[in-house]
Amino acid sequence: MSDDLLIQRAIKRDEEAFAVLYDRHFDRIYRHIYYHVPNRTDAEDIAQEVFVKAWKAIGKYKMIGVPFAAWLIAIARNLVIDHFRARKDTTPLEDVEGFIPSRDDTPETLSELNSDRRQVRSSILKLKEDKQKVIFMRFIYDFSYRDIAKVLGKSEGTIRVLVYRALKDLKHILLQSGTSLY
Repeated sequence: MSDDLLIQRAIKRDEEAFAVLYDRHFDRIYRHIYYHVPNRTDAEDIAQEVFVKAWKAIGKYKMIGVPFAAWLIAIARNLVIDHFRARKDTTPLEDVEGFIPSRDDTPETLSELNSDRRQVRSSILKLKEDKQKVIFMRFIYDFSYRDIAKVLGKSEGTIRVLVYRALKDLKHILLQSGTSLY
């Protein structure tokens, strides 16, 4: 069943339909949050809260051709901001790393991965805003080209070109900084 049909049922307070939406979108929302929040437990809690807020507000959801996941990510983004505002020992979003280490990783490997991730994130933030958006939407939020096109109001071909150019610029920035691409 399509998201649109499930959303229509959820708007009518159909819990089963919303549960299917939850199952379809939880991983994407969790990845988005975990990218910004360094603690797995906090990320899980915030992801759960996203769906609680979405359930409470589902009656206000407007079906305007934008993917449902984009609405959920907007809720998640606000909750992540609230999370950092509420913490006494806040960490700037640009300094937060989010990855799940393997049991086989050595401290040296983890340190190198942390450094590389910080450099990649820093490099992404040097891109123009439109290129940052498509990189995050495509590779962090796992949106399809079609979904990105809908969200940004552009053609799918334009988005493919923008992603290509953003990756090319990102590669150039990384090479200039001396960061290994492999």
